[in-house]
Amino acid sequence: MMNNVHPEAKIGANVVIEPFATVHKDVVVGDGTWIGANAVLMNGTRVGKNCRIYPGAVIAGEPQDLKFKGEPSTAEIGDNTTIREYVTVNRGTEASGKLRTVVGSNTLVMSYVHIAHDCCIGNNVILAGYVGLAGELEVGDWAIIGGGALAHQFVRVGEHAMISGGARIGKDVPPYVLAGHEPLVYGGINVIGLRRRGYTAEQVERIHDIYRTIYQSKLNVTQACEEAAKLPASAERDGILSFIGSSKRGIIRASAGGKVEVEL
Repeated sequence: MMNNVHPEAKIGANVVIEPFATVHKDVVVGDGTWIGANAVLMNGTRVGKNCRIYPGAVIAGEPQDLKFKGEPSTAEIGDNTTIREYVTVNRGTEASGKLRTVVGSNTLVMSYVHIAHDCCIGNNVILAGYVGLAGELEVGDWAIIGGGALAHQFVRVGEHAMISGGARIGKDVPPYVLAGHEPLVYGGINVIGLRRRGYTAEQVERIHDIYRTIYQSKLNVTQACEEAAKLPASAERDGILSFIGSSKRGIIRASAGGKVEVEL
């Protein structure tokens, strides 16, 4: 049983490459990483330290984008990240101006997830099985996207947000929120997740106040953000308002009524 590792690939110390894995020429693999059988690391792959790439995963496949003309680009995986079975991570394109797709550190990408060209996935993110991300998405640190969710090109998901399984994500999902239902709507803030990550009761209440203004004041988004800007200054307030202010697709709406369940 043999693996196929190009002699010019840069392989770090204590890397394990299982039989039948393929590692192309323009590949860098950090120390302590494990690469499972039948995984394929194509040209442009950059993998950090202590990662685990499971059988059948394909990293740095060519973008599924007609604008792609074969230009050199990369797909970059941070340290301590797990890529499970049959995940596909396409590399970047010149058309976006980025030429790179990035998956952060300490991130879990479950089986059969697709991450398209020029996406930027943060640190400590969880993408549950069968999530499909179209090109040029941004997913903030600590965000969780439930299984089978599908996200439109250019969508952004804010940090610490949690999105239900099976969701269709066509609008930006602001930081710290829960999102569920069809169509996808705001369902409160991710209180349990924030507490687990060390947010104080005071910080959580500040976030609540901001989103009460944005989603429960019956103002339009622009007016609500103007009112929220009058709340006491905080990193949370400034981050939320910056996210919403820079949104190009618009943000998800409030629920028309009833509790929104969010499950992976």
